[in-house]
Amino acid sequence: MTEAVQLCLIQEQFLVGDIKANARKIISQSHLAKQAGADIVIFPELALSGYPPEDLLMRQGFINQIEAAINEIAINTAGLIVVFGAPRLHQHELFNAAVVCSEGKVTGEYHKYSLPNYAVFDEKRYFQSGKEPLLIEIKQQKIGIIICEDAWFDEPVQKAKDAGAQAIVILNASPYHRNKHQQRLDMLRHRQKQAALPMFYLNLVGGQDELVFDGDSLVMNAQSELVGRGPDFEPALLHYQLHEDQSVTAVNTPFHQPESDLSNIYKALVTSVRDYVKGNGFNGVVIGLSGGVDSALTLAVAVDALGSDQVHAVMMPSRYTAQMSLDDAAAQADIMSVDYKVISIEPTFQVFLETLKDEFANTEVDTTEENIQARCRGVILMALSNKLGRMVLTTGNKSEMAVGYCTLYGDMAGGFAPLKDVEKLLVYALCDYRNSVKQVIPQRVLDRPPSAELREDQEDQDSLPDYAILDAILRMSVEEDKPRQQIIDAGYEQQTVDKILRMVQINEYKRRQAPPGVRITQRAFGRDRRYPITSGYRRG
Repeated sequence: MTEAVQLCLIQEQFLVGDIKANARKIISQSHLAKQAGADIVIFPELALSGYPPEDLLMRQGFINQIEAAINEIAINTAGLIVVFGAPRLHQHELFNAAVVCSEGKVTGEYHKYSLPNYAVFDEKRYFQSGKEPLLIEIKQQKIGIIICEDAWFDEPVQKAKDAGAQAIVILNASPYHRNKHQQRLDMLRHRQKQAALPMFYLNLVGGQDELVFDGDSLVMNAQSELVGRGPDFEPALLHYQLHEDQSVTAVNTPFHQPESDLSNIYKALVTSVRDYVKGNGFNGVVIGLSGGVDSALTLAVAVDALGSDQVHAVMMPSRYTAQMSLDDAAAQADIMSVDYKVISIEPTFQVFLETLKDEFANTEVDTTEENIQARCRGVILMALSNKLGRMVLTTGNKSEMAVGYCTLYGDMAGGFAPLKDVEKLLVYALCDYRNSVKQVIPQRVLDRPPSAELREDQEDQDSLPDYAILDAILRMSVEEDKPRQQIIDAGYEQQTVDKILRMVQINEYKRRQAPPGVRITQRAFGRDRRYPITSGYRRG
């Protein structure tokens, strides 16, 4: 009987552009895998460059560093087979490649066949499509290599099988969004049943700007049984044996059960904040804590991501701030043991009003004065950020961003927006989830009507429809691209639908100037959804 092939899947994080550190990680993890008995060690898609490297791929110096690092990996991993993702330049054409190193040199290379060019992906901007399959032969078994999007189509897997593959390894950098776990699993089952081969699906972990990668690597045997599953949002060394009869067994590798939808969303937010703040060299964050639900969730995420010692919370009351808001903000800050200060904006606000009194003479008080208050807070937070070396996390949610219920250079001022893709009702659900783990958000914050507290007795619903209605319409319009009439036919009032669609359109200029935020849906504001600011189009 042929000896089983020992495969080790390295579910890891790799920082975009940090080629030397990524190469060191590939080498060190390969040595650990070898000590555990691995014959083949596999790393995710574009592990050496990080994903997505974007226009770094257009820099010759970047490509030169990649080539040097590939040689270093090959030399330092002799004695086993190492497969990792890297951009490769051949005859002036760039490929998204899986590089195979053994015996101290590069011994094989696969070029990604299916290049995604939709949603957050723009690989055709950089890469050429590959044409040929690649097989690794070891212990009388042949293992086919493909990359990410290839698994969603018939041809790449079929080409590998026709060439003699007895199992398929898939290198991935597949970003998270809600329901992505099930989509991947359904895809893999479909592909496996067509090919009737074991499948090893390895995914990246970690946050990268607006994207977050959740791991959830999958292993399926020739009978379509799921025999291996990696953890969500955590690095892991996943070790399996591939037997001659195409059965697959785990070696000291637990099967991780998938977590709940809310748990994964919350982990996505925590991972993104941690990796964005640390990846950009900040020693912590500053948050404007208002006593409301959005800033409460943002504070919880920040503490879970960075630790309470790296979070500075500031309550900035005005003449319109309720005592309840002051009490609830202080209570949460105390529960989460963060550095907490109260800095009134009233003196600053008064100076602005005095400075502008001649210009504002004979005019009515309106949103101008409300926005000045928000901008006073923005200036304070950014000043603290500059002085303390800590990034400002904004607290606005997707519902507000969609309709422009936010202030440029005010509550939109900051470095990262954790809730940018989280609709309002989901904010409440995530607060309930976090409190189910441990009560950190005062219940009164969740029970009281939301308010910006920028004028007397203000509530969000004075300016916006009920959030259940608003979120449903926004979901259909922004995330599902449903036409206006279809939304109305779903049971929503025409006047309300028209108002919301118009608000979404006219506030594109605000969203274009907003800080980046993590993507958790299939259609987030940012690189995922690109609309012109100046446009004569009216939604039909």
